[in-house]
Amino acid sequence: MYYITKRLEISAAHRLELDYQSKCANLHGHNWIVTVHCRAAQLNQNGMVTDFTHIKSQITDRLDHACLNDVLPFNPTAENIARWICDNVENCYRVEVQESEGNVAAYEKDL
Repeated sequence: MYYITKRLEISAAHRLELDYQSKCANLHGHNWIVTVHCRAAQLNQNGMVTDFTHIKSQITDRLDHACLNDVLPFNPTAENIARWICDNVENCYRVEVQESEGNVAAYEKDL
């Protein structure tokens, strides 16, 4: 099995739809740290699991410097963002999304 990891930073704003009072219901921004893990039993025709550039563009082209509520069809919690990235990046099996220091959410596909 081959493994790769891509770590990148994006800047984006969001507001959370919550059933309780929270300052996170107000529009605010983060410098998000996203770590994407991919794997493949065999390398593709280019000798890669997944091209690092393709991982970056899949995420930054849609999310960087955006209001996440405007570009994602769900409540943009770190947990939901992690799953969306995992579902949209080729060969991805795990994603960690850090929205601020000490606050990290992860999503991992079942094997």
